[in-house]
Amino acid sequence: MTHERVSMYFLISVPNVASRGRLWSLFLFGILSCSVAWGGKYNEVLSIGDVAPAWTDLPGTDDQSHSRKSLDKFDVLVVAFTCNSCPYAVDYEERMIALAKKYSGQESRVGVVAINVNKIEADSLPKMKKRASDRGFNFPYLFDESQEIAKAFGAQRTPEFFVLDRSRKVVYMGAMDDNTKEAEVKVRYVADAIEATLQSKPVSTTETPPVGCAIRFAKQRK
Repeated sequence: MTHERVSMYFLISVPNVASRGRLWSLFLFGILSCSVAWGGKYNEVLSIGDVAPAWTDLPGTDDQSHSRKSLDKFDVLVVAFTCNSCPYAVDYEERMIALAKKYSGQESRVGVVAINVNKIEADSLPKMKKRASDRGFNFPYLFDESQEIAKAFGAQRTPEFFVLDRSRKVVYMGAMDDNTKEAEVKVRYVADAIEATLQSKPVSTTETPPVGCAIRFAKQRK
């Protein structure tokens, strides 16, 4: 039975008009409450203000095992889902390197980490190591063969960015900026979210639709 039929059944079965009104209000509240649990505007899993998922023991291109806990020293953490094979992801590599460089140093309060979950040959860990070396990545580049961390974040595209505050709550998620052509960028969403969070100010734009290639999630057998 559909929600509409259920609601109409109960409303018709209640003779008192005032009681019907109260029941209808409760029904609408229930529908809205359910929708909040479904995630943000563009993310079906996380909402702004949610505590972001953690990860443990993900292999990196530096031959080390990484967990989110190892990044606890940072007041702000940028998590980017990316890969080798997507042209959009490749286009953003220099911007990611520049972002990490801007906040590098012993006194840095901002960490940047990239995670790849694609399992095709071009995105394998050996190819990731070569890519990181060739491009001079100055941030951890991690691989999750299980793909679970991307699912937990609700990530769908490469690249897709999440900015987390000191409590590791999501303060921004979506695209890095407003144009895939760097020369035409006018708004830098990730950078703006970082600066606002460092200053304990509200983030003006908290969510945008991610732009890039679809993450290659393995198909589940039914």
